[in-house]
Amino acid sequence: MEEVLYAVDDGIATITLNRPAQRNALSVASANRLFELWTEVDRDERVRCAVLTSADCGTFCAGMDLKEAARVREEQGRDILDLLRDPFYERMRTVEKPVIAAMTGHFTAGGMVLALNSDLRVGMAGTRGGITEAKVGRGSPWGIPLLWMLPQPVVMEMVLTGDMVTVERLHALGFVNHVEPDAQAVRERAQALAARIRDNAPLSVRAGKHSLMAAMSLGCDAGLAAARHTYRAVYASADAQEGPRAFAQKRAPVWSGR
Repeated sequence: MEEVLYAVDDGIATITLNRPAQRNALSVASANRLFELWTEVDRDERVRCAVLTSADCGTFCAGMDLKEAARVREEQGRDILDLLRDPFYERMRTVEKPVIAAMTGHFTAGGMVLALNSDLRVGMAGTRGGITEAKVGRGSPWGIPLLWMLPQPVVMEMVLTGDMVTVERLHALGFVNHVEPDAQAVRERAQALAARIRDNAPLSVRAGKHSLMAAMSLGCDAGLAAARHTYRAVYASADAQEGPRAFAQKRAPVWSGR
């Protein structure tokens, strides 16, 4: 059985973690496959947006497969991170196209990494998310971007206690965009968001994501300067003329991406 499923339909790539018996925990194989798929999403010109979801089991992603980690240590004398091509999932943060997390259950540790590295998040009512590494002697260097997404005291408590936080609270704090009643509704909401993004001008969408992500690192003034530079290609594009023309002609725009 494939541990990660990949499909493209009408401009939307859907990536599905497919290890329900292991609560969709990330094995070496599945983590390395995800690394490959982010490049595929960027390379495939058909794809305008990606949705990351998982097989239904009550958990979106339980993080690293701790049983496999213990086995790797016992059999090979190595830490499981040594076998990962991208141990902290940093490639996901550089995907050019928007990524939406359709979180059909609890999300913890590596599951929280996938959530925070996504651009939009849809959660399921009654579930929880957390940074539980302190409970198992691991670490969470990947959590630093949360300081731009949640209040610092909340992040500090999550990191130090390892306690889980309800998706409803994360929604109230602005980390989760939408909360839906069940897994199917989560996926439907994510697909609807992806379709709205897909139908927008692709250069504008990519520039928007790039500019906001860059500003997190650069700060306000440098971020503004970088955004002006990024958007030059957008304003100079054929799509920048197609949008107003389509509006004036009362029709849907036909984007060329150029």
